[in-house]
Amino acid sequence: MAVPHIRDYRGKRIHMIGIGGSSMSGLAQMLLEKGYRLSGSDNLETYTTRHLRDDLHIPVAIGHCAQNVHGADLVVYTVAILPDNPERVEARRLGLPSLERATLLGQLMEGFPTAVGVCGAHGKTTTTAMLSQTLMQCGLDPSIHIGGTLDFIGGSTRIGKSGVFVAEACEFNASFLHLRPTVAVVLNIDADHLDFYRDIDHIQETFAQFLALLPPHGVAIGNGDDARVAALLNGLSVRAVTFGLSEACDYMPGRLRFDDLGHGSFDLLHRGETLGSVQLKVPGRFQVHNALAALACAHVLGADMGEACQAVSDFLGAHRRFELTGVVEGVKLYHDYGHNPAEMRNILAVAKLQPHNRLWAVMQPHTYSRVKRLFDDYLTCTRDADITLVTDIFAAREKDPGDIHASEVVDGMRQHGVNAVLTPTFDDTEAYLRAHWQPGDLVLTLGCGNINQLNDQILAHGPQDGSYNGQS
Repeated sequence: MAVPHIRDYRGKRIHMIGIGGSSMSGLAQMLLEKGYRLSGSDNLETYTTRHLRDDLHIPVAIGHCAQNVHGADLVVYTVAILPDNPERVEARRLGLPSLERATLLGQLMEGFPTAVGVCGAHGKTTTTAMLSQTLMQCGLDPSIHIGGTLDFIGGSTRIGKSGVFVAEACEFNASFLHLRPTVAVVLNIDADHLDFYRDIDHIQETFAQFLALLPPHGVAIGNGDDARVAALLNGLSVRAVTFGLSEACDYMPGRLRFDDLGHGSFDLLHRGETLGSVQLKVPGRFQVHNALAALACAHVLGADMGEACQAVSDFLGAHRRFELTGVVEGVKLYHDYGHNPAEMRNILAVAKLQPHNRLWAVMQPHTYSRVKRLFDDYLTCTRDADITLVTDIFAAREKDPGDIHASEVVDGMRQHGVNAVLTPTFDDTEAYLRAHWQPGDLVLTLGCGNINQLNDQILAHGPQDGSYNGQS
């Protein structure tokens, strides 16, 4: 059966299964602006589904059932929505055409002379957001699709009037192979999504396939400090440029320094020439790499680099990326989307620099397969925290195999000297925090599931006395 194309369904009803996801919700807004009629469903009620329903007036059903696809002309789903999902089953029974999310994104990017895909194991959303804001402030008027929310554009998508489209390109299930980039930005290659990939070599091979999508006039922009990325760039026939901290990179920082809170400042050097100066408002050494990637891409696209450096300096971050969500009883509540051990370790190093009494890490392990494959790394990744609370594993697209539990993570952490406590539910976690936190503490919730809703729950309950009767 031929793959349907979104252009043939303008004015018709598109039903989106999993519409509350960060990418899907953004695509929904983009389709709405282009004149499509929409409906959607998700298994959880979140502020995103409420926004889609209440502010954008898209009918969103909570819970997946067959009748939700009735009357739809096209069904869009994500790879996290398995074939046995009742809505996908009913769509097949009715003979409804269907598109996977990444295919839809690729189709929306078609026709743009410049299509930028930002990929990598870590930092995709932040770098895509940083680049998007930079291009806008430089007057390049891009269309944008980010797997997160950026206040500067009022959401996760934007339809511009130029020939530039900037998109976050996700490697999960090799979905970025559905895109057709003319510029590819590769941030790093690391072991993740090992429920799909065989091993790190398989991941690198798939990134090579993504770079092979570039046309002859395309440009590859890669992290020269990452050995696997550098190896891929060396084998390309298209133009390739590098960014990184090494003097061998085409774009590198000069006079790099950090303040007490971890904010980096540097001169942007391009093959020895100073293009501008940057003072980051987002903390962390990894943010220097993200900034270099965004600036290298902006330079390749012809942006004024003085304006570009100022735009990167103005960047305040995307939501769910070390975001201060509020203060309760003198305790600062932060959230970060980091969901594998490397990301958690990096962001806790940043959190440790912030003024605080005690540092709490609240980890929601994400997917059973990831926890099993990276189990040993989970046991030490929160060492910078004074106390670690671990919730139940967030299943996401998976079913519980019965051979891994969050309690095993906690036991292993304790054996490695980490002060860890199992608090299975959000209610358990909130009660433990309220019973033990002190004014001046910093609480950082970590995960890409629904753990951000714990922050919302605590803030909604406000200051109060708490008690905890669970496992300690």
